[in-house]
Amino acid sequence: MLRKKHNQVIDTYKGTYKSENTTPYREIFPNFVAMIIQLHKPKARMEELDFLKFVFITLMIAFHLTYIGDTYPIAKRLVYTFHMPGFLLVSGYLFNVNKSWAAFRKTMIWIFIPYAVMESGYTVMASLLPIREHIDHLTIGVLIDHIFLHPMGPYWYLHTLMICGIFYYIAFKKPEGRFSSVLKQEKTLLPLKMLSWENQVLLGRFALLALFLWLLSHGIGLLSIANAAYFLIGVIIRHVVGNFRQAFPIQWWTVGLLVVWCIDPSHYDKASFAGACVVFLVIGSLLWLYQLGIPHPLRKPFLFIGRNTLPLLLFSPIFTILAKSYQSLLLRVDSTGITFMIISVLFAITGSYSITWIMDKTEASKLFFGKKGIVN
Repeated sequence: MLRKKHNQVIDTYKGTYKSENTTPYREIFPNFVAMIIQLHKPKARMEELDFLKFVFITLMIAFHLTYIGDTYPIAKRLVYTFHMPGFLLVSGYLFNVNKSWAAFRKTMIWIFIPYAVMESGYTVMASLLPIREHIDHLTIGVLIDHIFLHPMGPYWYLHTLMICGIFYYIAFKKPEGRFSSVLKQEKTLLPLKMLSWENQVLLGRFALLALFLWLLSHGIGLLSIANAAYFLIGVIIRHVVGNFRQAFPIQWWTVGLLVVWCIDPSHYDKASFAGACVVFLVIGSLLWLYQLGIPHPLRKPFLFIGRNTLPLLLFSPIFTILAKSYQSLLLRVDSTGITFMIISVLFAITGSYSITWIMDKTEASKLFFGKKGIVN
């Protein structure tokens, strides 16, 4: 009986099984193939997230230029309210914990190695150069403290990302055995069945992660509680909302509301509710701007930079420091510093990717990043 049924199915795809309710294979087979292709097709990147990361990383480089930060202190306060909080929120959303411990450990190692190298270099440089974070007496203890506990300069983001990521993985690690099916589904759970077992487990995991991050912030002082909170919000959006776009109002009025909200400089505090509103409105406004349309000549480089932010996080400080060598020359041409800022940002981006390209060509990237072709 089963064999007969099986042959009927095969004959249907061959077009030899005749029935009033049977669709010829010429109609079924293309749809079947399309379905299989769709199932195996890799998920498309959400380009809006790359655009957000482009904006945030570019602002980070611009305001790491000492002259720009000193000349435009209000603008610096505003940018610091949302650019790295926004980056952490996106990082929490994108961070992948659906992998084995071995794969996750490998990921962390190859974030830690370049982080440790560059943080060490920055700490040594701070002991030699007259910068704001100058170290009067460098010792092994001071170096270890800055690498593991209190990072200096721009590398705190990678330090925060690793700590938050590790405890996110611990809190959301899928259990083995009979409970392993609880969190296998990728679809949004809340608020469809608020009291379901799956949602109780999910809420428990959120609570556990929040507890971990609170203890690391208030108990040990390894993290800023505000930075940890933005990462956690990204995680919540991932598991509760699912689609990042649906978590923010992508409407024209967000731009107007953002302008009105930012009139009051007291709102420029990422650790306050007002600051969180700035982050929310900035992301909504940028998503609306992207939806409105980025000019084609700019769209491709913007998204490229957004996809490849790690080299900029690691190497751009080298070039923002070197920018001081030609700062006075450009300020004679444009005293506002805008020309200096644009040239310096382009210099930092080009220089950072050039270092990465050289490391690829010399095979050094395998030792530094764990693989070739870190830029894609």
